Amino acid sequence: MTTRRRLPIGLQTFRELREEDCYYVDKTGFIARLLDEGKHYFLSRPRRFGKSLFLDTLKELFEGNEPLFAGLHIHDRWDWSVRHPVVRLDFGAGHFGEPGYVHTSAMAQLAAAAEDAGVAVRYDTAPERFRDLLRALHARTGRRVVVLVDEYDKPILDALEAPAVARGNRDYLRGLYGTIKSSDAHIRFTFLTGVSKFSKVSVFSGLNNLTDITLDPCHSAICGYTEADLDTVFAPELAGLDRERIREWYNGYNWTGDDGVYNPFDILLLFRRGTFAAHWFETGTPAFLVETLFRRRVSSLELDGMLSSDELLSSFEVDAIAPEALLFQTGYLTIKDVQDRGGVRRYRLGYPNREVRQSFNQSLLRQLVQDATRQTSNSDRLYGLMEENDFAGMQALFQAFFSSIPYEWYTSNAIAGYEGYYASVFYSYFAASGFDVTVEDSSNRGRADMAVRFAGHVYLFEFKVVEQASEGAALAQLRERGYADKYRATGEPIHLIGVEFSSSTRNVTAFAVAHA
Repeated sequence: MTTRRRLPIGLQTFRELREEDCYYVDKTGFIARLLDEGKHYFLSRPRRFGKSLFLDTLKELFEGNEPLFAGLHIHDRWDWSVRHPVVRLDFGAGHFGEPGYVHTSAMAQLAAAAEDAGVAVRYDTAPERFRDLLRALHARTGRRVVVLVDEYDKPILDALEAPAVARGNRDYLRGLYGTIKSSDAHIRFTFLTGVSKFSKVSVFSGLNNLTDITLDPCHSAICGYTEADLDTVFAPELAGLDRERIREWYNGYNWTGDDGVYNPFDILLLFRRGTFAAHWFETGTPAFLVETLFRRRVSSLELDGMLSSDELLSSFEVDAIAPEALLFQTGYLTIKDVQDRGGVRRYRLGYPNREVRQSFNQSLLRQLVQDATRQTSNSDRLYGLMEENDFAGMQALFQAFFSSIPYEWYTSNAIAGYEGYYASVFYSYFAASGFDVTVEDSSNRGRADMAVRFAGHVYLFEFKVVEQASEGAALAQLRERGYADKYRATGEPIHLIGVEFSSSTRNVTAFAVAHA
């Protein structure tokens, strides 16, 4: 068995990781392929997926620090006698909501890079100073420069709630990054990373030779851990852990590759603590995202199975943020299926795993309930009612919940008037409580609104608004269309639940139950 090593939690420095004998998943094979195929690259991945570590690996490689790469894929494929100067810009530090801060940060980083390299640079504008730095480094060393940019988009993301500042930062960065193309003769290799994928027109219009590998199947696992990585590199840490449960909780992120990957932060925290929890989710808040979904009237029922396109997935703009792009690029939804429709690619999105599905729906509920204590109490009560198959108690629970929502909430939130709102509350409660939930569960005669599998039972839900359908229509549809037929072979008890709402009373008016 492989010897246990130090868990590299929070480490983004390749040198420290290698010198301290930490676990390391060898990503240098991807570097070799990138160098063979092109020169200027862009990669989008959610936070804490190892982007910064990958950039630092590139830095150490081009600077020729051979001992750090002993035993790795690229070691015997690299000319260690050749060393290139490296300029690395990192916008991860600081908050860019203040006008002008992006200029201060860029100029300070360029000045520090020049000082460290011992070259003099001129100009008080960032693009010109950047260009001068690249020229000077090339002239001094005789080698073309490697340019690495980490969190290229943070100056824009930090300022989204102040659109004028965000637009100013975007335009500033467009000029800065455009320098890379105009200085191409001085550059050996470029790699830019970030969370979001702004369109080339908005940020990279001056860098139209940039290759975007975000959705390239060959590089789907360039960040993150694969199943094989867990079974080989991390084999000593798996003792005592349920392998299938690890997969259910944390696997499933996909960028059109053959297999899904794990978020490294989740896996490392699991190995350290030995407990299944929302390790990655808890390091960031999706408040802006949740508020955006409410403004756009996006029901939680629509999220798991959302259909998108290449254009929508990359249409992250300051003034028009597509919910699909926001959810996908931040890691709350991932690609579940890719279809070719007459030469047009369509992507079916969904939650990557239990951690995200459960935690994100808890955040959605918190926006509704505005009372974390009550939300926790309601979720715990729902779990107990499901264990007892207490349908009357379930009806009373949801009626009490809807009654507790203040009238002002309905008048100030666009989603409240949307018919899918009522059903989305049901879905989010079940998903947030950790149940196995499927929306629009398909059969050969149609699709039930929601299916829940729990403790050897199947629960099929249909939702209707009474002002738009006849009384009893929800349960009747479950029966007439035979939604239960696909489950009969399992031998599990099947419960049909027709839930009806009234938009005038804003509450549940019927909760009819039958057994198939």
